[in-house]
Amino acid sequence: MKVAAPAAAVAAALATAPHAQATDRETGDEERLARQWQDYEADRAKTIVEIQPFRRSVRTDYGNAGVIELTSLNPNFNTWFLLDVTTVVRGRRTDTYHLEVTDPESTHLSLKTKDEPALVFENSGMVSRCTPWEGRPSELEKARSSGLPYAPICDQRAFLRNEVRGSRTNREAVSQFLRDNVVFGDDIVNLIKGSFYEDAYMSSGEVIAGGDAGDVAAALGQANLSRHPVIRTYFGFDLEGAENGVEAGSWYAVKEAPGVYASAMQPGMIHPDILNRKGETHWLDGVESRADVYLVAFDMAQFDLGYEVGTDHPRLDWSPRPSGSGKNWNLPGPDGFNTAAPLTRTGMLSPALTDRVAAAFTGGFKRSHGAWRAGDKAFTNYGHHYGFLSHGVLFSKLHPGLSTIIVMDDGSIDMRKWTEADRKILPRIRFARQNGVPLIEDGVPGDQVTSWLGGNWSGSAEADLRTLRGGTCMKEQDGRKFLIYAYFSTATPSAMARTFQAYGCDHAMLLDMNSQDLTYMALYTREDRNVIPHHLVAGMAEADTRGSDGNLIPRFVGYADNRDFIYLLRK
Repeated sequence: MKVAAPAAAVAAALATAPHAQATDRETGDEERLARQWQDYEADRAKTIVEIQPFRRSVRTDYGNAGVIELTSLNPNFNTWFLLDVTTVVRGRRTDTYHLEVTDPESTHLSLKTKDEPALVFENSGMVSRCTPWEGRPSELEKARSSGLPYAPICDQRAFLRNEVRGSRTNREAVSQFLRDNVVFGDDIVNLIKGSFYEDAYMSSGEVIAGGDAGDVAAALGQANLSRHPVIRTYFGFDLEGAENGVEAGSWYAVKEAPGVYASAMQPGMIHPDILNRKGETHWLDGVESRADVYLVAFDMAQFDLGYEVGTDHPRLDWSPRPSGSGKNWNLPGPDGFNTAAPLTRTGMLSPALTDRVAAAFTGGFKRSHGAWRAGDKAFTNYGHHYGFLSHGVLFSKLHPGLSTIIVMDDGSIDMRKWTEADRKILPRIRFARQNGVPLIEDGVPGDQVTSWLGGNWSGSAEADLRTLRGGTCMKEQDGRKFLIYAYFSTATPSAMARTFQAYGCDHAMLLDMNSQDLTYMALYTREDRNVIPHHLVAGMAEADTRGSDGNLIPRFVGYADNRDFIYLLRK
């Protein structure tokens, strides 16, 4: 059963949010908020705009030529806007533009409605006006025809987000073609996975007898292993004090990347006090016990975290997994729509953030795999399609019981199971991404780790779950929060849970699986004006592209990608 959030409670949450603008603290428009919550709750076909419960629109006549309307999709974040320009000369026509403020922390955008309409940018007492709809061609028309994912307008105070085609690897293109165009295409892809992908990327580093571990980064402690041998690893970046290998379970500072640490181990090294706990996970087999796991940790005191959707994924239509009461064929998608229009999905980082970007990794499962096929979750909340939210704007609703990474309006980061009570903080959430149920919850394996259907872990129909996988967790050590990304060269959910448990994670979640482009992770450094990617493992470089000079252009940062991603920015 769904519980509606009272409009007064929503208004109060908006009013007390740290970054709310003064005009948004006024709570007199409760009728509008209540109506928008009804739109949000309504079980009917709708647009993605109607699912935004906090939106606020202002419109004004554009002389005798038409109407200008500016909609802030979430006034608390002042980042994404829809600009509707309606002209009545030579027939009525409305053009909609998705705008992104380049510096939303310092700049407030509004629409001047008196006299001649204009976009008004206010920053530290400075006021600038802009009328990008004027002229033939107008600035908006020139920006739209530029072909740039982010086209600057109004003296670079805002970007017009343009629709572009996201890149994809050959395997990604083929599998998507099968799903879209071939009967039982998804079954064919799963057959390919079962035949060729299992253990395809498995690596097992050499254990060096008597090796010198070098300098160990003490900030994160040491994983709870039965032994800590020195092993040969193949990180795509250099570590301090690890010239002769790394000590399993220990952390090493990454060179030229302050606040970033790396570690490696094999699940068979985990201490028996963890491995022998009964009923929490399956036993590890001989392959995954010796399969390399590479981990990268970020000291979140030094980073901000964000999330951007891909040009194509996750989609907004139905996953093929739910059936019966888990699906409403009268709706184009589980939230009432199957397209983000009129919002534009760029699939890459805003150019305004490039100078701060430190790392990025793929965000999680596609929509087709991001819902349940069986069990309670398959037949409630329309299959519990994984929800996601960017810049305070909902693309798909967040569902209780799902593992969720959350970034609040004050920059604080959490990873936990979403609850119905969390709806009250929805006005304050800047970013969120759900990916199934927890691998680790409150420091121990989640209650569905051993259930193929209950955990929605993907894999073959025979529940052969061992494959290349990526995951992430949050860990608090001595009052410091760390976000950890982990790459498992081949593992089951049980091996992932035991590994995160050994590293002392509070909460952990699966991201994606089966290939290195789907478990992509890179750190970034700079040379001159270029962003240089350093991949967690060498094969991930194949997901990048090269410029005419032969240099790698980093995925998610240098060009649009069809997949969603999580990124870290230096504060």
